[in-house]
Amino acid sequence: MRRRFLRTLPALALAAGTPWSFGAAAAARVERWGLCELAFAGPEDGNPFVDVTLSATFRQGGQVVRVDGFYDGAGRYLVRFMPGSAGTWDYETRSNVAALDARHGRIDVLPAGPGNHGPVRVRNRFHFGYEDGTPYRQVGTTCYAWTHQKEELQQRTLRTLAGAPFNKLRMCVFPKWYDYNRDEPPLYPFEGRRGAWDFSRFNPAFFRNLERRVAALRDLGIEADIILFHPYDKGHWGFDRMPQDVNHRYLRYVVARLAAYRNVWWSLANEYDFVEGRGEDEWDSLFRTVQAADPYDHLRSIHNAFRMYNHTKPWVTHASIQHGNATADFERAVLYRDAYEKPVVFDEVKYEGDFPKRWGHLSAEEMVLRFWQGAIAGSYVGHSETYLDPNEIVWWSRGGTLKGGSPPRLALFRRILEDGPPEGLEPIDKWQDHPFAGKHGQYYLGYFGTAAPTTWPFVLFKTALADGMRFRADVIDTWNMTVTPLANTFEITKRDDYTYADKDGRAIALPGRPYMAIRIVRLA
Repeated sequence: MRRRFLRTLPALALAAGTPWSFGAAAAARVERWGLCELAFAGPEDGNPFVDVTLSATFRQGGQVVRVDGFYDGAGRYLVRFMPGSAGTWDYETRSNVAALDARHGRIDVLPAGPGNHGPVRVRNRFHFGYEDGTPYRQVGTTCYAWTHQKEELQQRTLRTLAGAPFNKLRMCVFPKWYDYNRDEPPLYPFEGRRGAWDFSRFNPAFFRNLERRVAALRDLGIEADIILFHPYDKGHWGFDRMPQDVNHRYLRYVVARLAAYRNVWWSLANEYDFVEGRGEDEWDSLFRTVQAADPYDHLRSIHNAFRMYNHTKPWVTHASIQHGNATADFERAVLYRDAYEKPVVFDEVKYEGDFPKRWGHLSAEEMVLRFWQGAIAGSYVGHSETYLDPNEIVWWSRGGTLKGGSPPRLALFRRILEDGPPEGLEPIDKWQDHPFAGKHGQYYLGYFGTAAPTTWPFVLFKTALADGMRFRADVIDTWNMTVTPLANTFEITKRDDYTYADKDGRAIALPGRPYMAIRIVRLA
């Protein structure tokens, strides 16, 4: 989608020092779930980041949305709005500065254009969907510090993503000081210098680069999972050790700048339990600040190292989990879903690569297997890549180019998910070993992992089945990326208290290789 920034008349009129009247101007225009930006001229003296308050209230019929504005430097104040419905919206500003207060205007909102499905929401308890009802099947990756690299490398990352299967990218706001990424970034989030930051003054250029990249991801159809805090500083810059009042002010500023981008998710922290000196109640308070500041209620999560956050809390929309082995089999993965009663995204399950660290040397086969096992558990999984590079350009941290074997296999995986039930994949029989997910009576997706069966008896768990139902089947080689439809159809009859089987006792022949799957779909 083409990005729509609207430089509206208030900024021009105020900059010229002339009174502004809405009656003399045409209404701004933007598409539904697009980005409407209102710009106003205001004071530069003092510290506008803390001295000036600005908000706008948008109204359409009974709908009322209050949006915080922010200072963008050089006397420029912005309010960004993501309209949730087409039609006419009226707005009015409020500020403690007369030049910014009581400004009125109107926005004409057009229907959403092609590829614009709105923000992602939780759907059907354990799954996701866009606001317009289109299903969303998360196939994510991680590039923690890609926006802190030189321009050429950031552009290379975007070119790679344009041809990759991923529809979500996890990324940090703050720069990272960690193995394979010990460079000073081109920009910093605050004015000042290392050891002498002015935490009361943001650096707008830093945030403009961040939001440019969020917009570029949006235009590629990729959700931006924004990691708001992380422990990979260790005092080098001190962004992981800011006072709590600074943390809250920073969150309000980031939310004001980014919330109107429809593809934003909020991840409060990566490995939150490694951030020193911050207790659970403080994390709760930061969560509440994000929730209160975001008028669009974007998805919110927090990522762990060893200690799990309580994902049942009401401000958490889904569980973001790091666990090296939870998706090595589907029966472990499903337990997290049952415990939290929310969507579960295993954002970190170790990475494909050849790092010496235990978390960074999965084979491509093991990476792909984790996605499939997670899907059979009714959950979602994240990718990244950690191949050693002489220039330390590693995807997991800096971005660049993908080198591994999993992405093309994950492209097939994503297509299969998106061709599945719109409600999402549900485990078929959680009670004992049964490697199938789908929709009872309609759709079954089975995955055999590292096993290498030569045959599979056509037997389905009983729920929603009846004698005489007919099904077709495909054999999927998830590694060699083939889907083979079977010529035969299968008619079922009750076999015992728990299962139905093909009435003629037939089985599906398999090639005796690992990483095979079966898809079974009911015929009308």
